[in-house]
Amino acid sequence: MNKEDFNEGLLGFLDASPTPFHATRNMAMMFENAGFIKLDEVQKWELREGQRYYVTRNDSSIIAFTYPKGEKKYLMVGAHTDSPNLKLKPNPVIKEHGVVKFGVESYGGLLLNPWFDRDLSLAGRVSYLDAAGEIQSSLINVEKKIALIPSLAIHLDDKANKDRTVNKQTDICPILSTNEDFELDDFIKWQLDKIGVQNVQEIYAHELSFYDAQKASYVGLRDDFIASARLDNLLSCYVGMLSICSVDASKPMLFIASDHEEVGSESTSGAGGSFLENTLRRIFCDYEAYMQMIRSSLMISADNAHAIHPNYPSKHDKEHAPHINAGVVVKINANQRYATNSETTAKFLQAASTMGERVQKFVTRSDMGCGSTIGPITATRLGIDTIDVGLPTLAMHSIRELAGSDDAHGLYKILVGFEL
Repeated sequence: MNKEDFNEGLLGFLDASPTPFHATRNMAMMFENAGFIKLDEVQKWELREGQRYYVTRNDSSIIAFTYPKGEKKYLMVGAHTDSPNLKLKPNPVIKEHGVVKFGVESYGGLLLNPWFDRDLSLAGRVSYLDAAGEIQSSLINVEKKIALIPSLAIHLDDKANKDRTVNKQTDICPILSTNEDFELDDFIKWQLDKIGVQNVQEIYAHELSFYDAQKASYVGLRDDFIASARLDNLLSCYVGMLSICSVDASKPMLFIASDHEEVGSESTSGAGGSFLENTLRRIFCDYEAYMQMIRSSLMISADNAHAIHPNYPSKHDKEHAPHINAGVVVKINANQRYATNSETTAKFLQAASTMGERVQKFVTRSDMGCGSTIGPITATRLGIDTIDVGLPTLAMHSIRELAGSDDAHGLYKILVGFEL
């Protein structure tokens, strides 16, 4: 796949995936179209060699894998479906001062200030009692620009450009109406009706998040950049999804996109949960075969990497400062915040060299803390050799992030051509 087609598909995937639920559904549809067979965790699996399969958990995490004949030494690619956002509280409606607004919680390490004065929409999963008296769940996406978090005018805050802080409880409630007759359950039923779910008896619960209504787009004089919400980490999800769809079924490969990475991964659908291990144990029922596979396979944990900021270069170690559109980044940390070691680095560099792709290296400044990924979590839980890589990104965890228009396609080429 050429870079132009790759990036056009990426823009569409980003726009169609405002929540982990939507991202997972879109990846499942992609796998269906590519001939993967859907599995259900509550049913018995009867795998056939030469086929490709996928399975989901919680509607927000997904695993796809090939099941070739012969030796199964897997190249695994891991990413995550979630991104920092503003999530509706269970009873969010606040009616005061002539407006209707929503109470929200910040999910993950959110960069709050960019959320002000943006057109916002709402999406997520809703659980309800249907017309037949059965509990059901559906995904909704309002799409329309329905809310905004207005800034306080500088006339009322003369320190706004100096030391402004944001109170998560009081300052970031999105405003959506002046109609004080608004009822959330009626609004949700209307959204369900729009997707063909009618005669809902009762709304039981919701997992709804606000998102930036601005579409993903190219930016730059030569379309140098891609700007979008949720690049961390839908960018890696898209790369992993396309990579496994592009390889032959005879190549052992597995892709997992987990939920809840931004809040620690400790859930049934997070990397700290049992989803991947459960799936692998069902693929390899014999324990000896399972352990041989684990110790001969490689996990590539793909998450975004901090590109050097041209306005804040001092925030990087100058010898380990990735540039946008200069290649995939290998992430290294002496304290195991990343799972990379010399041997997994060598394997990745060899694969990149074979495909003619550049690679950069990132190490956090020694006087700054270092974030982490699903890499160390997966390596610890499974005992699989792992490398952490990423795509150079600016404004990470903002409502709108910035990445290069070359780098994701480069990682795609490396993964498709990777040989263990």
